[in-house]
Amino acid sequence: MHELPVMEQVLKLVLKHAAGNGVSRVLGVQMEVGTLSDLEEEWMQRYFDHLSRGSVAEGARLKVERVPARMKCAGCGTVFSPDLASRERLTCPECGSAGCRLVSGQEYRVVNLEAI
Repeated sequence: MHELPVMEQVLKLVLKHAAGNGVSRVLGVQMEVGTLSDLEEEWMQRYFDHLSRGSVAEGARLKVERVPARMKCAGCGTVFSPDLASRERLTCPECGSAGCRLVSGQEYRVVNLEAI
């Protein structure tokens, strides 16, 4: 159910940009969603459909692209995609440091609107 507040914010942004650009109908919403996000596409669409009823975004399809998780090493600055299936500690592939932080993979953002 955590998709509901997220989709409320997405719809708010979509409607703001639609109004500011003279859009009569939003056909699609292209989004990027991190692979570590637990947002499920099916529920995102269902909540978007429910929330957008009666608006210019009613009937719009969500097009979701998953963004891979990326980490950055505090020691050498290497940015890498961690092996999330591994049970070992997440370490830098270049220098072996365990001082790495997540830089992407949990985010969501609206990238583009398809509208008329």
